[in-house]
Amino acid sequence: MSFQRGLLFAVSAVFSGSAAAGGLLLYEVGTADVGLASAGYTARAQDASTVLTNPAGMTRLPGKQLLLGAQVLYGDSSFSANSGTSPELGRDDGGNPIGWFPGGGMFYTQQLSPTVTAGFAATGNFGLSESYDSNWVGRYYLQESTLLGLSLLPSIAWQVSPEFSLGASLNATYGIFRDQVAVNNVLPGAADGQLKLSDNVWGFGVNIGALYQPQSGTRIGLTYTSQVDLDFSANADFSRLAPGLELLLGQRGLLGSSIDLGMSIPQTLNLSFFQQMDQRWALLGSLGWQNWAQFGKVDVSVDSNDPKSLTTSLDFKDTWHAALGAQVKVSDPWTLNFGMAYDSGFQDNSNVTPALPANAAWRFGIGAQNQVNPGFEWGIAAEYIYGGSMDVNKLANSPAVGGRGDLIGSIDTDMFFLAANFIWKFQ
Repeated sequence: MSFQRGLLFAVSAVFSGSAAAGGLLLYEVGTADVGLASAGYTARAQDASTVLTNPAGMTRLPGKQLLLGAQVLYGDSSFSANSGTSPELGRDDGGNPIGWFPGGGMFYTQQLSPTVTAGFAATGNFGLSESYDSNWVGRYYLQESTLLGLSLLPSIAWQVSPEFSLGASLNATYGIFRDQVAVNNVLPGAADGQLKLSDNVWGFGVNIGALYQPQSGTRIGLTYTSQVDLDFSANADFSRLAPGLELLLGQRGLLGSSIDLGMSIPQTLNLSFFQQMDQRWALLGSLGWQNWAQFGKVDVSVDSNDPKSLTTSLDFKDTWHAALGAQVKVSDPWTLNFGMAYDSGFQDNSNVTPALPANAAWRFGIGAQNQVNPGFEWGIAAEYIYGGSMDVNKLANSPAVGGRGDLIGSIDTDMFFLAANFIWKFQ
C-alpha cells in the first residue's frame, strides 16, 4: 500500500462511512442515533452530536461537552448476472465490493453565556467506497470507486427565548474522489487496459437549525443543510492501452484529457420531534427530504469501438425519509434506544448502476446508554439496513468489437453497523 493510499484510508477510517440507501448521506456517525435508526434526529439534542444534526440544540447542553463516536460498517453486497449478460465478459460476479469500513466523529460544545453556545464537529456522513474483483463481468463499467466527504463544522447557537433556539454551522467539506475502470483492448488475447481518475477538492455550505420546546419534555427540531458543490476535475490516466486504441483516443482528444466530474452533496430538510411520555418512556420521530436530483454523479467508462466521451450522466430523483423510535429508562444509569426508518430510492430500481449499489431501504436499530456519573456517559448501538434486490440493466456494444457489453442481473445489498460513543461533561 502506497503512502498516499495509506493516508487516505487512515483519514477516511476516522471520519467517513460507505453508501447507504436513500442516497450517500448517512445518519450513522458512531452516536446514539445508530440505535434509534435516526428517529428524532434533529430534536433529540441530548449530547454534543447535535452540532451535526441540529446546531440549535447546543443551547440545551450546559458547560462543556465532548463526544467521541466510533463505528464499523459491514456491507454485504453481491451481483448476480443472468443469461442476458454478454458471455464474453466471463463469469466473475465481482465478490463483495463493500465489506468492512470504519467511521465515526468528534463533537464538542461549549456554553459561552446563558444564551449562547459554540460547537465544533469533525465527521463524515457522505460517501461510498467499493472495490469489485478486477476481472468481474462489470469491469468495463467499474472496478474501484471512492467518493468521500469529510466535514469540519464550526457552529454557533442562540437561545432566543426559553422555548426557542436558533443555530448555524459552516460546513467545510473535503471531497476525495478515486475511480478505476477497465478498458477493452479488443485484440484477441490482449489484457485489459485501465483508466484511473483522482482528485481532492474543498466545498462549502451551511447548516441552519431551529429548536422549539413549547413545554418541558416536548421538542420539535428543524434543520436545513445547503448544497455543497465538489468540483472534481481529473486528468484521464490511461495505462496498458493497445496501440490502435491509444491512437484513436488521442485523435478524439480523450487521451490525458481533463474530465469535469463536478458533483453536489444535496440540500436536505429534516423535521423531528421528541416527546417525553412519562418518567420512563419517550417517543421520537422524523420526516426528511434529500435533493438527490441535483447530485450530478457520473459513470466513467470507455467504449473502445467509438470513444466519444468518458462520462455518462446519471439521472437521480429526490428521496424522502421517515423514522419512528423510542427511549426507555430501565434503571438509574441505563437507557435503551430502539427505532426503525424507511428511505425511498434515488435510482430507478429496474436499472441501478453498479457504481452505487444502494437504493430504497429499511433501517432497524437498537442501543443502550449508561450514565456512569454526572461527568461521563457511554453507549453502544447496532443497526441493520435491508436494501433488498435491485436490477441492473446496462446495455452497450459487444465486447468483441470493443464495447463494454450487456450487464444484466441483480444486486442484493444489506448493511450492518456497530457503534460506540463516549461522552464527557465539564462544568
